[in-house]
Amino acid sequence: MDLSNLPPGIVGQLAGMVEDFILKSQRRYAPRAVPLTPEQNTAMQPFFSADVLEQVRLLPLNGERVQDPSFYTMARMMGFKNLPSFSNVAAVTFVDVIVSHEPFTNDLLFHELVHAVQYAQMGTREFSDKYVHGFLSGGGYDGIPLERNAYELEARYQANPTQVFSVPEEVKGWIQAGRF
Repeated sequence: MDLSNLPPGIVGQLAGMVEDFILKSQRRYAPRAVPLTPEQNTAMQPFFSADVLEQVRLLPLNGERVQDPSFYTMARMMGFKNLPSFSNVAAVTFVDVIVSHEPFTNDLLFHELVHAVQYAQMGTREFSDKYVHGFLSGGGYDGIPLERNAYELEARYQANPTQVFSVPEEVKGWIQAGRF
């Protein structure tokens, strides 16, 4: 089945299920999440707005994994074969709560904070819609423009953490150019 040509109604339903999963996960993990440490804040401050750094909460999981959403079963029955498993990723951002399966390095935190900026600028509904459309049109996780944006900005940061740039402005530029 060619999943890139799903009817808009089905794509909309999938995006709604993704949004629901994101919001439920945010509520589930938020009570245990903590603010960035002063060291993390200092490292990220040149690239991110104070608002994002103050709002984001971190939760390094210990002895548990983020479970795949229940709608994955239905999606697999529809023909999706390359769904990313949440239990296998380093971290996942649920709006302003970043849940990690490994210790937070500055590189990992930077990548996930890019997603927090994307949520802040788009809102959860639009983020979910763009994620699903990107997955379908890009052929999987690696083709999702939201992820490509985060990886490109993370790579710039990794190449030279002293070369400051504004992540909010970069994300805004991608939005304005229709790159998502």
